[in-house]
Amino acid sequence: MFKLAGLTLAALTLSAAAHADIGLKLGSTERVTRLFAYPNNCNVICFRNWTLEQTVEHYLTQSVQRDGYSEAKVQVKTDNGQLFAEIIGVPRSYEKPLTALLDAGDLAYNGASKLNADGKWAYSWYFFLPLGMALENRRSVELLHFPPDYSLTQAQDYLRSATTDRWASLLTLNGIPAEQTPGFQTIIDIAPIAAPSNAGKDLEGVYDYFKDYQTTMVKNVSKTASGEALPMVAFGTPVRNWIKQQYGPTVNVLSLATISPVDGVKVPVLGANHPSYIWYAADPDNYTGTDAKAKADVAGLKVMGQDLSAACWQAAMGSQPDSNPDIELRSCTQTWQVAQKEKTCELFYTSIRSLTTAQAVAKCASATIAPQLKQLKAPAPATAKPAPPL
Repeated sequence: MFKLAGLTLAALTLSAAAHADIGLKLGSTERVTRLFAYPNNCNVICFRNWTLEQTVEHYLTQSVQRDGYSEAKVQVKTDNGQLFAEIIGVPRSYEKPLTALLDAGDLAYNGASKLNADGKWAYSWYFFLPLGMALENRRSVELLHFPPDYSLTQAQDYLRSATTDRWASLLTLNGIPAEQTPGFQTIIDIAPIAAPSNAGKDLEGVYDYFKDYQTTMVKNVSKTASGEALPMVAFGTPVRNWIKQQYGPTVNVLSLATISPVDGVKVPVLGANHPSYIWYAADPDNYTGTDAKAKADVAGLKVMGQDLSAACWQAAMGSQPDSNPDIELRSCTQTWQVAQKEKTCELFYTSIRSLTTAQAVAKCASATIAPQLKQLKAPAPATAKPAPPL
């Protein structure tokens, strides 16, 4: 009887271990090569001289780690022209979101191919899917325009850019531990194209080529595995316009809307500035008059307050998805644009103007700036140049 019990326990242990591993067919060498943009960074000499299998392992390892499976191991092998991934240390359900991402990637590739066939693909663009994101344990979703090229060619990390780094820092200022910010930054770019950072204008007109991909991705990532809606932030004018075109509601900066990408799922969406917009708004060259520097400071302060408020909402809703979106937004704007407006000011001068903390405190208490803090919610000064389509 004891021996039988031991065998039963051993069988259960093996079963549990098997349940924690997955084996997944990724597809043909041709399919995997295009979906993982392989080689990521080669111009005769490869910046990282990785094989296709190593490249796939790299991105899948990023995903499992950002999902919280720090001990998970990924191995990718090729057999008879087909690639297979074995992931040890993740639940069997992990196969589903990974398969969904790759299937959506096929739709994106079809759109990119049509774009190129129509003569609209630029030589400096790279096809780039949101690889390495948290696939299962997401806390919130970020809708953005396009990834910068260096995230692919240099970093080989979708979450390594000035844009994502700045927003991660705002999330930490709102109570999210730095190591947890990737779970809040599951990104969908409406153009799956890694391009130079100033290419926003050039990408206008390409979005319709990726409609099937865009809507499929939003359906896939806007809810948890159990079907609960995840909060979403729409960054920048092109993305907020896309929300209106695709789903109907108008989403302005610090305004809320609800979309239903899946029947029965109501996703709260907050409009926000593009994370990089503050550098444009705070640039004195974009203003006229002898007081251009003062105008730029005032505009930058207001954008800083808006950005901190948006990150606050994202942090709160991602931590407690059943919270009331309107109440959280009012609380966040009250915090950063009223109660802690001096702190908002100091953060602007340290992070954007590169002042020391002491210099920032003095600047925010000066006769020039202190009165402006009473009107942090007022419209920013108008720039002489139109804002770039970030």
